[in-house]
Amino acid sequence: MTIRVRPDNANQTSFSANPMPATRIIAFVLFDDALALNIAGPAEVFGSANRLSGVNVPLYEFVYLSTDGGLVTTGTGMPIHTESIATVDVHGLDTIIVVGGATVAVAMRDTALIDWIAHASTIVRRTCSVCTGAFLLAAARLLDGRRAVTHWASVGDLLAQFPAVDVQLDPIYVNDGNIWTSAGISAGIDLALTLVTADHDRRLSLAVARDLVVFLHRPGGQAQFSLTLAAQTDTNTRSVQSQLAALHTWLVEHLDEDLTVERLAARVKMTPRTFARKFVEDYGRTSTKLVEDLRLETARRHLEESHASIKQIASLCGFGDEERMRRVFVRRLHVSPSGYRGQFAIRLLRN
Repeated sequence: MTIRVRPDNANQTSFSANPMPATRIIAFVLFDDALALNIAGPAEVFGSANRLSGVNVPLYEFVYLSTDGGLVTTGTGMPIHTESIATVDVHGLDTIIVVGGATVAVAMRDTALIDWIAHASTIVRRTCSVCTGAFLLAAARLLDGRRAVTHWASVGDLLAQFPAVDVQLDPIYVNDGNIWTSAGISAGIDLALTLVTADHDRRLSLAVARDLVVFLHRPGGQAQFSLTLAAQTDTNTRSVQSQLAALHTWLVEHLDEDLTVERLAARVKMTPRTFARKFVEDYGRTSTKLVEDLRLETARRHLEESHASIKQIASLCGFGDEERMRRVFVRRLHVSPSGYRGQFAIRLLRN
């Protein structure tokens, strides 16, 4: 396989902070039954960056690798043609992305693959994993003494099998040195957006996010779970026909209003006592707790992605005033709203 590296006199992109961007080669490391979205999600991010960059040469090119080469079948049955790791010129690669899948335990026993990952990581600029691909990095001893993350359901296994790894429980992705690990399946998209930002400019990753209709950026320090999604999943799972099943969406759209138990009970035509009991049955928490969860999550999103003042955000999210929001942030996140914005706000807001 021939890997092409673009010369330094390539045309400048209108998005890129680098004056003369060269094409970076992204190598996806696959195995049979790998998760297709682990591959397609990040690849679409980089591909979209190519389309939107405004230059005549691609910012990224891709190579798909496996131990023996040939067709690799993903968990969905989609075949992907791969090159053999034995034939690739590692020195031409910029980034390695090791994917996860249901058969990752089998892949971990592939000595040739693990040795190649360990060797290649000493040459390429950065080595990444998506989902349970972290197990392959751990097997290659790349995560010893490093912070790392994997899919939430596999955290216990990673801890048990590789005690030298500092496994993080919540983040979407973690960067430690030249090693990047990301959590659940869609976290590969968040990771790829972050890599595009690191390589080029936040404006380009914003354009990519809009193109793919995804969140601009979920900071790596955010939790893997969305409280909004978790609450919705809980009520839909527990009681699809519940009188309260539609209340969740209404709550999200009316966070700036009076959301007392009495108000919510009247909305669903229940007595406050009956409402409180049924709400806990359906949502696994009180309505007061869920409302605070939703307000906190929405405020975090505004702090990350908007120019709105903290006073405006406190009002929009129903906290009433800045001090009340500050108390909730300190109690729940151990950081003030301004401190949270300083740590997690997207770089675009600081330019």
